[in-house]
Amino acid sequence: MIGVLLMAYGSPSGPEDLEGFYTSVRRGRPPSPEMLRELGERYRAIGGRSPLPEITRRQAAALQARLDGDTPGRFRVYAGMRHSPPFIAETVAAMAADGITAGVGLALAPHYSRLGAGAYIAAAEAARERTLALSLRYVERWGEHPRFLDAVAGRLGDALATLPEGVRRTAPVVFTAHSLPKQALAGGDPYTEELHRTCQGIADRSGIQEWILAYQSAGRTAEPWLGPDIREVLRGLGGGAQAVVVCPVGFVSDHLEVLYDIDIECRALAASAGLRLVRVASLNDSPLLIEALADLVGEAAASFAIEQPVQ
Repeated sequence: MIGVLLMAYGSPSGPEDLEGFYTSVRRGRPPSPEMLRELGERYRAIGGRSPLPEITRRQAAALQARLDGDTPGRFRVYAGMRHSPPFIAETVAAMAADGITAGVGLALAPHYSRLGAGAYIAAAEAARERTLALSLRYVERWGEHPRFLDAVAGRLGDALATLPEGVRRTAPVVFTAHSLPKQALAGGDPYTEELHRTCQGIADRSGIQEWILAYQSAGRTAEPWLGPDIREVLRGLGGGAQAVVVCPVGFVSDHLEVLYDIDIECRALAASAGLRLVRVASLNDSPLLIEALADLVGEAAASFAIEQPVQ
């Protein structure tokens, strides 16, 4: 049997977990009381907690069902989180304890960067090295997978269809992804190039001639981060547009950076500029996303060349 390690960012399950979660995000540095208070307010604004852990469980269950449909008993899907339980290290240990000797690691982040997908892989590798009986192959990038592009293009079409034709014709389409420190991308990190290729692939499928790639959710540090920031873009929009369509293409699931940063903060900013903001729905456990993940797992697993009995 081949294990499948789905890796997601994670989220606190409640107010009592905020400090531990934020400390993990900050690489072991505890947040100040002010930072902790602000984060708590953001979570309260979206209902108290993020749906990300539950969405990740649904994605894992859907992927398990999809893989079982083709080869029953060949795969077993696990989910591990980078910053909250079940942590990636715990999940890798559980895979080994279950007798898994070969596995595929896949971060639920379509585009590669050392601080993004690379960090998930590093966490899994550190755990794997403590469990030498387990071999892992990693899917490093999948932002150009045709089914992923089709899925996002379909959701973008749905969002555009909510606008009257006259409004839709002038509504800018803004793709967003998580910003990263510019210094972290020095030395040929492919993050920005991969994002541009994804956006162009979606635009081609959607018949969109012009689009903007913006970044969001930058950390509050003195160093420069990737831009333009989505808030700057929204402030600068004009030319008779009555609406803006925001597509968070760097994320596949609803979580704080979508439900607060876009749905609350950016929507309020757009409204102050006289714009209606329409956000493209997240894929979450979309069947096309699950199909894409199944393809990726199958391709990576083929390298093991293990004959698996049907159970």
